[in-house]
Amino acid sequence: MPSSPDLAAGTAALERGAWDEARTHFQASIAARETPEALEQLGLAAWWLDDATLTFDARERAFRLYREAENAKGAARVALWLTWDCLAFRGDTAVAAGWLERARRLLTGHEQSAEYGWLLLRDGEVAIFRGHDTATAKDCGVKAAALGRATGDRGLEFTGLALEGLARVSAGDVQAGMRCLDEATAAATAGEVKELHTVGVVCCWQIFACERVRDYDRAAQWCARVQEFSKRWHLRPLSAICRTQYAGVLIWRGEWSAAEHELEAATHDFESARPPLVVQAFARLGELRLRQGRREDAERLFTAAGGNHLARLGLAALALERGAASDAAAQVDRVLAQVNDAEPTMRAGALELAVRAHLVAGEVPPAVRARDELDRIARAVNTAPLRASASAAEGWLLVHQRDMAGAISRFETAVAGYEQSGAPFETARARLDLAAALNAVGQGAAAEREARTALATLLSLGAEGEAGRARECLAGLGGPSRRAGKEKLTPRQVEILRFVAQGMSNPEIAARLKLSDHTVKRHVANLLTKLGLSSRAAAAAYAAQQGLL
Repeated sequence: MPSSPDLAAGTAALERGAWDEARTHFQASIAARETPEALEQLGLAAWWLDDATLTFDARERAFRLYREAENAKGAARVALWLTWDCLAFRGDTAVAAGWLERARRLLTGHEQSAEYGWLLLRDGEVAIFRGHDTATAKDCGVKAAALGRATGDRGLEFTGLALEGLARVSAGDVQAGMRCLDEATAAATAGEVKELHTVGVVCCWQIFACERVRDYDRAAQWCARVQEFSKRWHLRPLSAICRTQYAGVLIWRGEWSAAEHELEAATHDFESARPPLVVQAFARLGELRLRQGRREDAERLFTAAGGNHLARLGLAALALERGAASDAAAQVDRVLAQVNDAEPTMRAGALELAVRAHLVAGEVPPAVRARDELDRIARAVNTAPLRASASAAEGWLLVHQRDMAGAISRFETAVAGYEQSGAPFETARARLDLAAALNAVGQGAAAEREARTALATLLSLGAEGEAGRARECLAGLGGPSRRAGKEKLTPRQVEILRFVAQGMSNPEIAARLKLSDHTVKRHVANLLTKLGLSSRAAAAAYAAQQGLL
């Protein structure tokens, strides 16, 4: 079919990123003669303009016209777009699934086409993001990239390569996966890929993979590249997603004001055009609020983010901070149950929290299992932040086992690893763990240095909750405040504290004292509150300092 002047002009405007101009030309072309090609292109212009109503109208009309013309590949191509539209604009998972299956049926007999390659990519997305099936996602990516090379569709080729990379990283094959992702993202942002929506997908998967392995230096470099690309091409949808991901990098690096600015802007963009995607920004902002010690705000944001993975972990961390260790452990265990072993990089953050929660709850065996798995993942992935995380987890267990020399060594390793990674908040928390362990073996001066350094960092960040913990640690170094706390304990609480320090769980203590598990749990919570301690590990260190062992 010959192209109309307006259709040609609109296509040229799309290639320049002139979305308003493109929309005008396509609408003029359709007014003269309604064609599926013009409607398909109008839907793309509307998509970049965040105009959901026009996007759906244009694409659904294009789909009908392609079907009437018996153009199966054209209809399937639009159906694949509508799959994404239903998720991003409306959150309609069932309708999205319907469009995906419609595209699959239409492409029967067209398995060597570029359109079939895009179907494979959609299947791969579903596999990795909903089914946690990295093997299927990798297979889809490899096949899609091969189809892209065979058909000359570079967008398909490099998106397939990026999906393969994300699947490899998620499965723990980090070096090979990152090579795929770096190549795909370099090609996408350098202009080899003409379809700008494809650039967005590749870039998002790159940064997502970096976060999974906590490679924040790499993520920061690509975030800067993507942000510059988004501004140059006026890509608001891509910019909002990248703002959310970039905020995660900023939070890690301690640039919290900048992170808040990015998240507020992303939230505004999502709420105005793509409400289902706003949960990503809510979860990130909740993480920031939790670090700031603003627990009520964090809880509200995590709750609003629903089933988001980060939000669920955030609620578990919040429960632990509030003293509900058993609830926190149960919550994080449910998260782990839904992320299978094929995605070890996604399990790492949950495992770290599981170690802490189970130890505070007095549940040592599951804490040991979580520590062991985290250590295996850290060794396989081999990034400094994950190695530091595994070292800290080992330190908590050693404190619980009263091996203070071993704990000091592991906490020192964690401090060094977090410092190397440019993570001031994590470094400060590890310093406080180190200070408590040093104090327990009589190294008061060294403990004070670590605690004061941590306090200064936390105050500069605005982390009020952890700063309070640092002040408690410093007060305990002098002795009087903790001695006063000891005097407030009942004889029963002193007895229970001694058993806690010996590494006994709540059920073991209950059996020894012929009390109910609930009563022991209440005693432990009360004595921690009286002493201003945050965990059973801290109680063990305190008991050693006071000579209660």
